[in-house]
Amino acid sequence: MQLSWPSNSRSTAALLGFLLLGACLICDGLVANSRLALPLLLTAVISWAVTRWGLPRLRALKLGQVIREEGPKGHQSKAGTPTMGGLLVVPVGVLVGGLINPADPRLLAIAAITLAYMAIGAIDDWRSLTKRTNTGLGPKGKLVLQGGAALLFLAWAAYGQWLGGAGAGDVALPLGWVLPLGLLIWPLGLFVFLAESNATNLTDGLDGLAAGCGAVVFTGMGLQLMLRGNQGDPSLAAFSVAMAGCWLGFLAHNRHPARLFMGDTGSLAMGASLSAVALLSNSLWPLLVMGGVFLAESLSVILQVWVFKATKGPDGQGKRLFRMAPLHHHFELGGMAEQQVVINFWLASLLLVGVGLVLLP
Repeated sequence: MQLSWPSNSRSTAALLGFLLLGACLICDGLVANSRLALPLLLTAVISWAVTRWGLPRLRALKLGQVIREEGPKGHQSKAGTPTMGGLLVVPVGVLVGGLINPADPRLLAIAAITLAYMAIGAIDDWRSLTKRTNTGLGPKGKLVLQGGAALLFLAWAAYGQWLGGAGAGDVALPLGWVLPLGLLIWPLGLFVFLAESNATNLTDGLDGLAAGCGAVVFTGMGLQLMLRGNQGDPSLAAFSVAMAGCWLGFLAHNRHPARLFMGDTGSLAMGASLSAVALLSNSLWPLLVMGGVFLAESLSVILQVWVFKATKGPDGQGKRLFRMAPLHHHFELGGMAEQQVVINFWLASLLLVGVGLVLLP
């Protein structure tokens, strides 16, 4: 039986929101100390209102997106759509999520790294807008800022003894397996921050794609934190669904045809927040599985570049594994409508969250 989604973008966004809210309500009913539905709903409503208020102000500031010339030609019509929408909604998720349990010092650390990556993304977006190109910060400068912020977070987490499970640097795997990394958790943590934030950044290429997938993965992370046993982790679970709610509220304005883009301001913050929650809750395995769409998007770019370079001839031309990378453009150029690509990627994320819940560490 094939799951049928409505073709109207407003209906699909609403259906996604109801599915995630329903999952949270079921979890709240099954787990005694689970309180996921309220922060999800609260941040969704607040971020919707804040985005509605901020959209005309971003438009008045002429913060219009610059579309890369080498992208699909159909995207050129999106030029001038206000961007940097992450400035409006990321603080909402961080504030509501942080107020769930102000006594938990981990929430302050996660909020700090999320806002730090938001700031890095804002600098990148601002430079793109002022230079009127699709490239802001240079790749090396961007990685240095991301890596520096990640190392500060890891030092903070190590000082608080929050990294790993019962033993410092342990990584939980399915079937009760544990990977004892010790100090190697530092380079792994740095890699996770860089890889995840840039993967969510690459996914932000179609209307509603990153916002919808982000809402699904954040909800999945919150659910697994409550369903994994040992009373769960209510603080980080509630923070996760608060971040999911902020992207659901944003989706109301970012669905096709998008009236607002999140920009690097939002996509980098999304990846950093997911990474921080995963590292402090020993949930790297669930993030790897549930965030499979982000992983596929990132791998598609890596493979595209590798194959092109490996097959490049004297004329400077090489073969391409995909019609265009990231992966969503491959399907788009294959004739699939943009909205259908987005829906299919949302469904893939929902499926991967289900797999992640089955394979809880």
